[in-house]
This record gives sequence, structure tokens and C-alpha cells, in this order.
Amino acid sequence: MSERPYYEEQQFRTSEEARPTRKKKGGGVLEYLVILVVSFALVFGFVRPFVVEAFWIPSGSMIPTLQINDRVLVNKFIYRFTEPDRGDIVVFESVDDPNTDLIKRVVGLPGDRIAVRSGRLIVNGEPQKEPFTNKNFPDRTFFAAITVPKNHVFVMGDNRANSQDSRVFGPLPEENIEGEAFLRFWPLDRIGILL
Repeated sequence: MSERPYYEEQQFRTSEEARPTRKKKGGGVLEYLVILVVSFALVFGFVRPFVVEAFWIPSGSMIPTLQINDRVLVNKFIYRFTEPDRGDIVVFESVDDPNTDLIKRVVGLPGDRIAVRSGRLIVNGEPQKEPFTNKNFPDRTFFAAITVPKNHVFVMGDNRANSQDSRVFGPLPEENIEGEAFLRFWPLDRIGILL
């Protein structure tokens, strides 16, 4: 009886004839198309509606923070875990036209007493320091004091003299808020985090 060397055992053979042959699966192009379709479904079926969405700025109501034709990314997930805060830049469904999205800055929270005197924002009796407003086109308006109701916020554009905001349509229901704008990604020379 001859003894076989250990390296010739079935599991250790390395010769070409001993290796099982594998057939190539898929046909390159078809596999690529399936991956592409699944990726689009994930991005546009989940990421865009629920996580992050890009928005185009059509008006000058947020100048100087956002210029006409800027593009921003909006975190649509954040307000599922936290409440809007004073200073957040939010995209929301218009109170007057549900098919229109607007972008403004939150300046008042539920329970806050809001007024505007000679263009100066007053929150709970305190004048606010707002370095982000448009100093080249100052606001001179008056707005009688109101208290922001529960589940609402008060929003205003940074270009106060040229903004249709809560001074016009009243406190914004929080349910209308789609998300927080956090990044300007276009134009390339102005890419940056929004403050």
C-alpha cells in the first residue's frame, strides 16, 4: 500500500485541473443597469424625500446670506429628532400656496413675544443683534407685538426690507417645515456652511 503525501489531499490541491471552474455571472451591462436603477430608487425614493434635498434660491429675500440662484442642501431629517431653533435657516411649504417652497430664518419660537420697531427685531422685549441682515437695504418697518403660538415659529428673511415672511403670513406652523438649510454648494466660489 502506498502512502499519499499530505499535500495531495483533495482540499490542498492547487493544480488547474483540480480547481472547480466558476462561471461568470451577469452580463456586465445588465448588472450595471440594475445597480444604477437600485441606486436611483434609493436616492430619489429615500434620501431625497427623507434625508437631504437640494434647493434653488429664486429670490433675494435672504440676501446677503443667500443670493439669487444659489443652491443649498437641506437636512430633511433633523426636525424628526429636534425642534427648530432661533437662527436656523429653514425651507418650508408656503402657508398661502402649498405648491411653493420658501426659505427664511427662524427668529421666534413658541411662546416668544415678537415685534419689529423701525426695522429692529425685538424678541421678548430685547432688541436682537443680527449681523446677517442686509445693511445695504435697511428695513424701516413696524410690526405690532404678537406671541408665537404653540407648534409654530416666526420666520423672517435676512433681506428684511424685501421679504414676504411671518410679518405677512403670520407664525409658521412647524408641520410646514421641510428641513434646515445647512450648506451652500453653488456657486463654487461661495461653497460653505450656512450660519
